Amino acid sequence: MATQNNAALPEGLEFGGYRIVKKIAVGGFSIVYHATDQNGQDVAIKEYLPIALAKRGEGQLIPTVMPEHNDLFRLGMKFFFDEGRALAALTHPNVVRVLNFFRAHETVYMVMGYERGRSLQEHVERRKQKGVKPLVSERSIRIAFAQVMDALREVHTHKLLHLDLKPANIYLRGDGTPILLDFGAARQTLHADLSKLHPMYTPGYAAPELHAKRELGPWTDVYSIGASIFCCMLGLPPQSAIERKRDDHMETYFRELERLYSKELIALVRWSLTLDPLKRPQSVYALQKMMRPNDASPHTSVEPAKESSVAQGKENNSPSSLLSRFRRPGR
Repeated sequence: MATQNNAALPEGLEFGGYRIVKKIAVGGFSIVYHATDQNGQDVAIKEYLPIALAKRGEGQLIPTVMPEHNDLFRLGMKFFFDEGRALAALTHPNVVRVLNFFRAHETVYMVMGYERGRSLQEHVERRKQKGVKPLVSERSIRIAFAQVMDALREVHTHKLLHLDLKPANIYLRGDGTPILLDFGAARQTLHADLSKLHPMYTPGYAAPELHAKRELGPWTDVYSIGASIFCCMLGLPPQSAIERKRDDHMETYFRELERLYSKELIALVRWSLTLDPLKRPQSVYALQKMMRPNDASPHTSVEPAKESSVAQGKENNSPSSLLSRFRRPGR
């Protein structure tokens, strides 16, 4: 099957009580749109449409799924729908708001709140361009990730995993407060047939157990927290887990960071990025108290995002799903 991007729904299309304004982004598993509801309120709509399993040409609304891909397509669709339902019941100021989910065009759609701002990745890139040192201050890292961890802990309490945590999926509102976006657990559901899928995890941010089909849990997201903090400190993702198993040179980077950040913060990142899942923190709670800034409320914001960007539903090459079984995070 061809792997080029699928055609987006046309601007102005009305369905399910919403009107498409424009396409926001296209990824390997879904398309995200800016839309309005019946009251004219802005929303983001994510459409489940994995490129490897379905194809939709210009002028079409219903995707074509080859018979040999039909079971896998429907399995991923079920989990995408299930997570939409689970996230709709989760209310947290730092988690993307799921407002609705529905079926149409023989696939499923997740409706999310629309907010202006920019991703943490974009924030880091702008700081790099300005040549700022340190790239992101330790205080700002502690403030932002105290809120990210609080949100992730709530997600884990609801027996969900993120599985695609990275700066591109941490969105900064206009006031600088972070929001978790683009949960990626459906890719683990689809992991059963890698021959039909593109690479599903972002190198550097994915824990080694994601590559090795080992048991996943809160500790898997903990690895990605450490990797995301590392990116804020150095401006680059860590060495990938696969490369580290062959030739790990992360200690070189940690020594470089000692000139700019406290030994406590570096120790936390090093611990989070432990390759052995059993030696890594088993819950977000183990990191949460260490990350909370001593001189600021955990609910204050980092530097406001002045530029307008995309919605809460920003696409980053992954769909969403419910992962129903894992050990509960520590309390």
